Amino acid sequence: MSNHEAPAGVVVTGAAVTGRDEILTPAALGFLADLHRRFDATRRRLLALRAERQKSFDAGQTPDFLPETRHIREGDWKVAPIPRDLLDRRVEITGPVDRKMIINALNCGAKMFMADFEDASSPTWANMVEGQVNLRDRWQGRIDFTDSTSGKAYKLTDKPATLIVRPRGWHLLEEHVTVDGAPISGSLFDFGLYVFHNAKDIIAQGATPAFYLPKMESHMEARLWNDVFTHAEEVLGVTKGTFKATVLIETLPAAFEMDEIIYELRDHMAGLNCGRWDYIFSFIKRLGKNPHFLTPDRSAMVMGKAFLSAYSLLLIKTCHRRGAFAMGGMAAQIPVKNNPAANEAAFAKVRADKEREAGNGHDGTWVAHPDLVPVAMEVFDRLMPGPNQLDKLREDVTITRDNMLEVHEGVRTEAGLRENIRVGVQYIEAWLRGRGAVPLYNLMEDAATAEISRAQIWQWLFHGAKLDDGRAVTPELFKAALDDEMAALRKTLGPDVYDKGRFPEAIKLFADMSLAKDFEEFLTLPAYKLIA
Repeated sequence: MSNHEAPAGVVVTGAAVTGRDEILTPAALGFLADLHRRFDATRRRLLALRAERQKSFDAGQTPDFLPETRHIREGDWKVAPIPRDLLDRRVEITGPVDRKMIINALNCGAKMFMADFEDASSPTWANMVEGQVNLRDRWQGRIDFTDSTSGKAYKLTDKPATLIVRPRGWHLLEEHVTVDGAPISGSLFDFGLYVFHNAKDIIAQGATPAFYLPKMESHMEARLWNDVFTHAEEVLGVTKGTFKATVLIETLPAAFEMDEIIYELRDHMAGLNCGRWDYIFSFIKRLGKNPHFLTPDRSAMVMGKAFLSAYSLLLIKTCHRRGAFAMGGMAAQIPVKNNPAANEAAFAKVRADKEREAGNGHDGTWVAHPDLVPVAMEVFDRLMPGPNQLDKLREDVTITRDNMLEVHEGVRTEAGLRENIRVGVQYIEAWLRGRGAVPLYNLMEDAATAEISRAQIWQWLFHGAKLDDGRAVTPELFKAALDDEMAALRKTLGPDVYDKGRFPEAIKLFADMSLAKDFEEFLTLPAYKLIA
């Protein structure tokens, strides 16, 4: 589509990728422009408040429950009724929005599939636009396709999983579309195009336009999403409250405002989710300069202990009191091929994690690979005979601010430092090549684990943290380990594969962010400039 066909003030600079003109019609662009003009100033103001709040954390203040919203936490209120197709969410699978992934995920036996424009997708222009084409084709009954390489045909089964869409977070932009000279929010771009093209088809088929909302830091950001939902429903002629949201509690400040977030979205609320990997990242990011919150190796930070246990139990109690679902976290394990013992050990970890979640009262959980669907399903079928556990109120649970801030016990090791380097650099390199979900060391990694990796190294460097062998983590130690790990990786992958990749850019970005004086909010912000 040429820009002279776009509404006044709207410019599309993205290349003519597959489906661009079908998705970015003048009417769709007009809808996006309206969302931008109404809501972008508030979005930018709320992001500025995040930065102001960080200054107080850097000065030694810690998060707490808000005194001014005590009446909401203590009030007796419930969310609006949750639609039938969202009542049983015992196993949800997540993944990027490429065509084969969508079909396989919808067919894999999970109750829900979260199609992810955020952490599991690299936001190349082609990925974002083609993802919208694929979701539109799902609702128009024409997502079948044949792989040109293998010749294998893919099509939906008669009973596909319920589809939930995750747009990008408030902090991310879509640089390829500008409105009045400013790039549009990635959130509004992803959400807006999906509902504009699909909302009425979804409703006509008896389904719910459902969303996962990421990276929120306050109830004011939830209020903004609620306003966006309500306005979009009105413009599209859809009954208020039709769109439903599950909010990922994956930032430390948001965990202290769960009641308030549910309250702001109460007409559109389906539940909250324990976004465990991003939550670890946020804990380090928000409290990183405070020596009292120095973290051990990532492997020591498990869900059954310390701040992770506290926040997951509080999430269950908070959600169920309000009639909303409490979703468990991600099982990132993937099958270990040609090693039955290692594979069973990995699946046993998943089984134990899901038993903890179901036993605590979660209403469902996440997996990253289809082979884990039956593992998680067996646990929830056994421990959750009904469609959910809304009746499990967990009134026995009392969580204080100190519980929410308790650091995990454990040591810091050179092995942990090196693992952070390996995972962080390899993920960024794949992301720069357009892949957002990357299998590394028998785990399916997304942007959150790369964020943990560089955040933890930054924190250890900032404090000169001591390893278990007594050495301090210094820039020299980090650089030596980085050089060593990259030389070993080049040997493992082979020079041909390594040298054809984007490792120089990934290494520089990872090193610059780990060694920076000031902590960058998200690695995807500078990384996006390398792909936009």
